Amino acid sequence: MPVTAAVAGFEPHALGLARRWRRMRKNELARQVGVTAAAVSQYELGQARPSAAVLARLALALAMPVEFFAAGVPAPASPGRAHFRSLRATSQAERDQAEAFGEVAWRVVEVVGRQLRLPQLRLPQLDWPEPARAEDVRTVAAAARAEFGLGDGPVPHMVRLLEAHGVIVLSLPDASERVDAFSHWYGQRPFVFLNPAKNDKARSRMDAAHELGHLLLHHDAEPGSQLLEREATAFASEFLAPSTTLAAELPARLDFDRLHELKRRWGISLKALVYRGHDLGVYRDHTYRRGMSLLAQWGHPEPGDLGPREQPSLLGKAIDLLNQQHTTIEDLAAQAGLPATLARTVIDAATEHLPELRLTPTSP
Repeated sequence: MPVTAAVAGFEPHALGLARRWRRMRKNELARQVGVTAAAVSQYELGQARPSAAVLARLALALAMPVEFFAAGVPAPASPGRAHFRSLRATSQAERDQAEAFGEVAWRVVEVVGRQLRLPQLRLPQLDWPEPARAEDVRTVAAAARAEFGLGDGPVPHMVRLLEAHGVIVLSLPDASERVDAFSHWYGQRPFVFLNPAKNDKARSRMDAAHELGHLLLHHDAEPGSQLLEREATAFASEFLAPSTTLAAELPARLDFDRLHELKRRWGISLKALVYRGHDLGVYRDHTYRRGMSLLAQWGHPEPGDLGPREQPSLLGKAIDLLNQQHTTIEDLAAQAGLPATLARTVIDAATEHLPELRLTPTSP
């Protein structure tokens, strides 16, 4: 696309999106482009339009094709802010970048959705009282399990469950340790982002269930409240292992051999099992403290590795199918107005990566 055409169709929101993704301050971008920070603000607010020369320099500084700024893709309507696990632990720039990655991913999903029929969004519609009590969380989690057809047993694969019901799940690329799992609505679909830094299956399952709790319980709620986080955690614990079933299976005393069996059965951590045992009245205070003390001594990762974390696969499978139809990632990138490298980053974040088997020859 000629730069002059991109100027004519300049989309102010796209400039802010690219800048947030690159984690670049307005004054830094202005310095690289040779304009004032006030001018950058005016471009992003739609109060002024950059010249062809300035737009070319903006595209170069932000490593985006000029088509990105005139791709004709409107900003996705979002009902609220993203639910980050801890707003105090992450900087505004980190949260902005993470949300920007989600919107970039939304562009890719929109393009893929024009050519393939992605799973329809089918999340349960649940009644959620305000204010909620502990028993309300258990009731809602049980209702959600029933809607998903899970019965009383373990959730086989938490990430697959979300994807099968129309939720887009991605791993955060090069994620900061401080940007934990989070969820957000982009357009008509919810997205869940998991941090791959801790390659722990139990953690990935709990994170995915926690974000499901936000999607079902806190659709319109203002994020950041510790109450909302506690509710989502309580929902996740109950959703992954129903209290009535788990209470009957927990050993009456602190038997870690049995707890390891339950860890493998339910796909949740030993720490979560000890905590739930205390919460359900199976373990008294002193038993709970002793269990947590032992787990702290054993450190992280805790004993009893469950294998690789649960990973998304939906977009990876979609790309494989499109490749069979001779549609490449470069084609998708061009339609989304993205550099091919960034489109690959999105696809890679939503593709399952199996462990690699390495064989080392021994000396004779």
